[in-house]
Amino acid sequence: MPPAASRASPATPSRAASLAPATSPRTSTTSSWLFPPRTREVQFDEKWNFIAKKEKNCDPVDPTADDQGDDGDHTAIDPESRLLLVVVPGERSAENAREVVREVHDRTGGCGAMLLTSDAYPAYATAIEETYGVWVQPPRKPGPGRPPGPRREMPAGLVYATVRKRREKGRVVEVIRSVVFGMWCLLEVWLRRSRVSHTINTSFVERHNATDRGQNGRKRRKTYGFSRSKRMHDAATYFVSYGYNFCWPVRTLRVRAGEGWQARTPAMAAGLTDHVWSLREWLTYPAKPCSPV
Repeated sequence: MPPAASRASPATPSRAASLAPATSPRTSTTSSWLFPPRTREVQFDEKWNFIAKKEKNCDPVDPTADDQGDDGDHTAIDPESRLLLVVVPGERSAENAREVVREVHDRTGGCGAMLLTSDAYPAYATAIEETYGVWVQPPRKPGPGRPPGPRREMPAGLVYATVRKRREKGRVVEVIRSVVFGMWCLLEVWLRRSRVSHTINTSFVERHNATDRGQNGRKRRKTYGFSRSKRMHDAATYFVSYGYNFCWPVRTLRVRAGEGWQARTPAMAAGLTDHVWSLREWLTYPAKPCSPV
Protein backbone atom coordinates (compact mmCIF):
# COMPACT_ATOMS: atom_id res chain seq x y z
CA MET A 1 0.00 0.00 0.00
CA PRO A 2 1.53 3.37 -0.97
CA PRO A 3 2.40 5.79 1.84
CA ALA A 4 0.04 8.66 2.50
CA ALA A 5 0.84 11.86 0.69
CA SER A 6 2.34 14.68 2.73
CA ARG A 7 0.00 17.64 3.30
CA ALA A 8 2.90 20.04 3.16
CA SER A 9 3.97 19.05 -0.34
CA PRO A 10 1.01 18.20 -2.62
CA ALA A 11 1.88 16.29 -5.77
CA THR A 12 2.35 18.49 -8.81
CA PRO A 13 1.83 16.88 -12.23
CA SER A 14 4.90 17.10 -14.45
CA ARG A 15 4.43 19.22 -17.55
CA ALA A 16 6.06 16.43 -19.57
CA ALA A 17 3.83 13.65 -18.19
CA SER A 18 0.41 13.42 -19.78
CA LEU A 19 -2.49 12.52 -17.48
CA ALA A 20 -4.28 10.74 -20.29
CA PRO A 21 -3.73 7.00 -20.80
CA ALA A 22 -0.54 6.23 -22.67
CA THR A 23 -0.89 5.69 -26.39
CA SER A 24 1.44 4.19 -28.92
CA PRO A 25 3.52 6.67 -30.93
CA ARG A 26 1.94 7.80 -34.17
CA THR A 27 5.13 6.73 -35.91
CA SER A 28 6.85 3.53 -34.85
CA THR A 29 10.46 3.86 -33.78
CA THR A 30 11.53 0.38 -34.74
CA SER A 31 10.20 0.12 -38.27
CA SER A 32 12.63 -1.04 -40.91
CA TRP A 33 12.39 2.22 -42.86
CA LEU A 34 13.35 4.30 -39.80
CA PHE A 35 16.30 2.35 -38.48
CA PRO A 36 19.18 2.79 -38.63
CA PRO A 37 19.18 6.61 -38.41
CA ARG A 38 20.64 8.47 -41.37
CA THR A 39 23.80 9.42 -39.52
CA ARG A 40 26.65 10.96 -41.52
CA GLU A 41 28.68 12.47 -38.69
CA VAL A 42 29.48 11.28 -35.14
CA GLN A 43 31.26 13.04 -32.28
CA PHE A 44 32.74 11.08 -29.33
CA ASP A 45 33.60 12.37 -25.88
CA GLU A 46 33.86 11.38 -22.21
CA LYS A 47 32.22 13.02 -19.21
CA TRP A 48 33.58 12.74 -15.67
CA ASN A 49 31.46 12.17 -12.57
CA PHE A 50 31.77 10.22 -9.33
CA ILE A 51 29.86 7.80 -7.11
CA ALA A 52 29.62 8.17 -3.31
CA LYS A 53 32.92 10.04 -3.02
CA LYS A 54 35.74 11.31 -5.20
CA GLU A 55 38.62 9.00 -5.96
CA LYS A 56 41.08 10.85 -3.73
CA ASN A 57 38.82 10.22 -0.71
CA CYS A 58 38.39 6.47 -1.31
CA ASP A 59 40.12 3.86 0.83
CA PRO A 60 42.08 1.56 -1.55
CA VAL A 61 41.99 -1.36 0.95
CA ASP A 62 38.24 -1.14 1.62
CA PRO A 63 36.52 -3.96 -0.35
CA THR A 64 33.14 -2.18 -0.11
CA ALA A 65 34.52 0.81 -2.00
CA ASP A 66 35.05 -0.97 -5.32
CA ASP A 67 32.11 0.85 -6.94
CA GLN A 68 32.94 4.18 -5.35
CA GLY A 69 35.10 6.98 -6.67
CA ASP A 70 35.59 8.46 -10.11
CA ASP A 71 33.22 7.35 -12.83
CA GLY A 72 32.09 8.73 -16.16
CA ASP A 73 30.27 8.30 -19.46
CA HIS A 74 31.46 7.68 -23.00
CA THR A 75 28.97 9.30 -25.36
CA ALA A 76 28.45 9.50 -29.11
CA ILE A 77 26.29 12.23 -30.70
CA ASP A 78 25.00 12.83 -34.22
CA PRO A 79 25.64 16.60 -34.40
CA GLU A 80 23.20 17.21 -37.26
CA SER A 81 20.17 15.87 -35.37
CA ARG A 82 21.66 16.08 -31.82
CA LEU A 83 20.63 12.43 -31.47
CA LEU A 84 22.42 10.59 -28.68
CA LEU A 85 23.48 7.40 -30.42
CA VAL A 86 25.24 5.68 -27.52
CA VAL A 87 26.05 6.24 -23.87
CA VAL A 88 28.37 3.81 -22.06
CA PRO A 89 28.60 4.45 -18.29
CA GLY A 90 31.96 3.72 -16.70
CA GLU A 91 35.45 5.02 -16.16
CA ARG A 92 37.54 6.48 -18.94
CA SER A 93 39.15 3.35 -20.35
CA ALA A 94 40.13 1.69 -23.62
CA GLU A 95 37.51 -1.00 -23.02
CA ASN A 96 34.67 1.53 -22.78
CA ALA A 97 36.02 3.41 -25.79
CA ARG A 98 35.83 0.17 -27.80
CA GLU A 99 32.30 -0.43 -26.56
CA VAL A 100 31.00 3.00 -27.58
CA VAL A 101 32.59 2.73 -31.04
CA ARG A 102 31.25 -0.79 -31.53
CA GLU A 103 27.72 0.26 -30.58
CA VAL A 104 27.86 3.24 -32.94
CA HIS A 105 28.91 0.85 -35.72
CA ASP A 106 26.01 -1.50 -34.93
CA ARG A 107 23.35 1.20 -34.48
CA THR A 108 24.22 2.90 -37.76
CA GLY A 109 23.91 -0.35 -39.70
CA GLY A 110 27.66 -0.85 -40.05
CA CYS A 111 27.96 2.17 -42.34
CA GLY A 112 31.64 2.96 -42.90
CA ALA A 113 31.17 6.17 -44.88
CA MET A 114 30.98 8.92 -42.28
CA LEU A 115 32.94 11.59 -40.43
CA LEU A 116 34.07 10.65 -36.91
CA THR A 117 35.60 13.19 -34.53
CA SER A 118 36.81 13.10 -30.94
CA ASP A 119 39.40 14.55 -28.63
CA ALA A 120 42.94 13.19 -28.85
CA TYR A 121 42.28 10.24 -26.52
CA PRO A 122 44.33 7.52 -28.33
CA ALA A 123 41.95 4.69 -27.35
CA TYR A 124 39.45 5.93 -29.96
CA ALA A 125 41.87 5.46 -32.85
CA THR A 126 42.55 1.87 -31.78
CA ALA A 127 38.84 1.16 -31.31
CA ILE A 128 37.88 2.65 -34.69
CA GLU A 129 40.58 0.68 -36.48
CA GLU A 130 39.49 -2.57 -34.80
CA THR A 131 35.78 -1.95 -35.45
CA TYR A 132 35.74 -0.47 -38.93
CA GLY A 133 38.95 -1.92 -40.36
CA VAL A 134 38.75 -4.83 -42.79
CA TRP A 135 41.54 -7.39 -43.09
CA VAL A 136 42.92 -7.63 -46.62
CA GLN A 137 45.69 -9.69 -48.13
CA PRO A 138 47.92 -7.56 -50.39
CA PRO A 139 49.00 -9.30 -53.61
CA ARG A 140 52.47 -10.72 -53.71
CA LYS A 141 54.95 -8.76 -55.78
CA PRO A 142 56.95 -10.62 -58.41
CA GLY A 143 60.45 -11.71 -57.51
CA PRO A 144 62.09 -13.15 -54.43
CA GLY A 145 61.21 -12.13 -50.92
CA ARG A 146 58.71 -12.83 -48.21
CA PRO A 147 55.03 -12.29 -49.18
CA PRO A 148 53.32 -9.37 -47.45
CA GLY A 149 51.15 -10.18 -44.45
CA PRO A 150 47.50 -9.22 -44.09
CA ARG A 151 46.69 -5.73 -42.93
CA ARG A 152 43.67 -3.70 -41.92
CA GLU A 153 42.24 -1.19 -44.36
CA MET A 154 39.68 1.42 -43.43
CA PRO A 155 36.53 1.97 -45.53
CA ALA A 156 37.10 4.36 -48.40
CA GLY A 157 34.53 6.91 -47.19
CA LEU A 158 35.54 7.03 -43.53
CA VAL A 159 37.39 9.98 -42.01
CA TYR A 160 38.46 10.09 -38.36
CA ALA A 161 39.80 13.40 -37.10
CA THR A 162 40.77 14.68 -33.65
CA VAL A 163 40.77 17.97 -31.77
CA ARG A 164 43.48 18.60 -29.18
CA LYS A 165 43.34 21.69 -26.99
CA ARG A 166 46.62 22.95 -25.57
CA ARG A 167 46.21 24.82 -22.32
CA GLU A 168 48.43 27.16 -20.36
CA LYS A 169 47.44 28.22 -16.84
CA GLY A 170 44.01 26.71 -17.36
CA ARG A 171 43.26 28.61 -20.58
CA VAL A 172 43.10 27.21 -24.11
CA VAL A 173 45.89 28.80 -26.14
CA GLU A 174 45.88 26.53 -29.19
CA VAL A 175 43.54 24.08 -30.92
CA ILE A 176 45.31 21.40 -32.95
CA ARG A 177 43.20 19.54 -35.52
CA SER A 178 44.49 16.32 -37.10
CA VAL A 179 43.25 13.64 -39.49
CA VAL A 180 44.02 10.14 -38.19
CA PHE A 181 42.25 7.99 -40.81
CA GLY A 182 41.21 9.13 -44.26
CA MET A 183 42.31 12.00 -46.48
CA TRP A 184 42.07 15.75 -46.05
CA CYS A 185 40.32 16.11 -49.39
CA LEU A 186 37.61 13.68 -48.24
CA LEU A 187 37.32 15.58 -44.96
CA GLU A 188 36.56 18.74 -46.93
CA VAL A 189 33.80 16.89 -48.77
CA TRP A 190 32.20 15.77 -45.49
CA LEU A 191 32.41 19.28 -44.05
CA ARG A 192 30.75 20.76 -47.14
CA ARG A 193 27.91 18.24 -46.81
CA SER A 194 27.47 18.81 -43.09
CA ARG A 195 24.60 21.06 -42.04
CA VAL A 196 26.36 22.13 -38.84
CA SER A 197 30.14 21.53 -38.96
CA HIS A 198 32.50 23.81 -40.85
CA THR A 199 35.70 22.49 -39.31
CA ILE A 200 36.89 19.55 -37.18
CA ASN A 201 35.15 19.99 -33.82
CA THR A 202 33.56 18.28 -30.81
CA SER A 203 31.31 21.23 -29.93
CA PHE A 204 28.01 19.38 -30.12
CA VAL A 205 28.95 16.45 -27.91
CA GLU A 206 30.44 18.90 -25.40
CA ARG A 207 27.21 20.90 -25.47
CA HIS A 208 25.29 17.68 -24.81
CA ASN A 209 27.54 16.91 -21.84
CA ALA A 210 26.54 20.23 -20.27
CA THR A 211 22.85 19.57 -21.00
CA ASP A 212 23.10 16.14 -19.41
CA ARG A 213 24.65 17.56 -16.25
CA GLY A 214 21.74 20.00 -16.02
CA GLN A 215 19.12 17.27 -16.51
CA ASN A 216 20.77 14.68 -14.27
CA GLY A 217 21.61 16.20 -10.91
CA ARG A 218 23.76 13.19 -10.00
CA LYS A 219 26.42 14.40 -12.43
CA ARG A 220 26.80 18.01 -11.40
CA ARG A 221 30.30 18.85 -10.30
CA LYS A 222 29.44 20.39 -6.93
CA THR A 223 26.29 18.85 -5.50
CA TYR A 224 24.92 16.92 -2.53
CA GLY A 225 22.75 14.95 -4.96
CA PHE A 226 25.54 12.65 -6.17
CA SER A 227 24.89 8.91 -6.52
CA ARG A 228 25.57 6.53 -3.66
CA SER A 229 24.98 3.38 -5.72
CA LYS A 230 26.64 2.40 -9.00
CA ARG A 231 23.54 0.49 -10.08
CA MET A 232 21.19 3.44 -9.56
CA HIS A 233 23.69 5.81 -11.11
CA ASP A 234 23.83 3.78 -14.33
CA ALA A 235 20.03 3.39 -14.40
CA ALA A 236 19.57 7.16 -14.10
CA THR A 237 22.16 7.65 -16.82
CA TYR A 238 20.30 5.47 -19.30
CA PHE A 239 16.90 6.91 -18.42
CA VAL A 240 17.87 10.58 -18.68
CA SER A 241 20.21 10.17 -21.64
CA TYR A 242 17.90 8.24 -23.96
CA GLY A 243 14.78 10.05 -22.77
CA TYR A 244 16.45 13.23 -24.03
CA ASN A 245 16.20 11.89 -27.60
CA PHE A 246 12.40 11.66 -27.57
CA CYS A 247 11.11 13.96 -24.81
CA TRP A 248 13.37 17.02 -24.86
CA PRO A 249 12.74 19.62 -27.61
CA VAL A 250 15.97 21.35 -28.59
CA ARG A 251 15.61 25.04 -29.40
CA THR A 252 18.11 25.01 -32.25
CA LEU A 253 16.23 22.16 -33.95
CA ARG A 254 12.90 24.01 -34.24
CA VAL A 255 11.52 24.71 -37.72
CA ARG A 256 9.09 27.23 -39.15
CA ALA A 257 5.45 26.09 -39.08
CA GLY A 258 3.06 28.67 -40.46
CA GLU A 259 3.36 31.84 -38.41
CA GLY A 260 5.16 30.14 -35.53
CA TRP A 261 7.70 27.47 -34.75
CA GLN A 262 7.42 23.70 -34.44
CA ALA A 263 9.42 22.26 -31.54
CA ARG A 264 11.50 19.22 -32.43
CA THR A 265 13.38 16.62 -30.43
CA PRO A 266 16.56 14.91 -31.67
CA ALA A 267 14.48 11.84 -32.58
CA MET A 268 12.20 14.02 -34.72
CA ALA A 269 15.18 15.66 -36.43
CA ALA A 270 16.62 12.20 -37.14
CA GLY A 271 13.32 11.03 -38.65
CA LEU A 272 12.64 8.42 -35.94
CA THR A 273 9.29 9.87 -34.80
CA ASP A 274 6.86 12.64 -35.73
CA HIS A 275 6.04 14.24 -32.36
CA VAL A 276 7.42 15.14 -28.94
CA TRP A 277 6.90 12.20 -26.57
CA SER A 278 5.58 12.60 -23.04
CA LEU A 279 7.41 10.86 -20.22
CA ARG A 280 4.42 8.53 -19.84
CA GLU A 281 4.71 7.55 -23.49
CA TRP A 282 8.46 7.05 -23.15
CA LEU A 283 8.08 4.86 -20.05
CA THR A 284 5.22 2.68 -21.34
CA TYR A 285 6.30 2.12 -24.93
CA PRO A 286 7.72 -1.43 -25.40
CA ALA A 287 11.45 -1.56 -25.89
CA LYS A 288 11.04 -4.29 -28.51
CA PRO A 289 7.53 -4.08 -29.98
CA CYS A 290 6.10 -7.33 -31.33
CA SER A 291 5.71 -7.57 -35.08
CA PRO A 292 2.08 -7.52 -36.26
CA VAL A 293 0.68 -11.01 -36.86
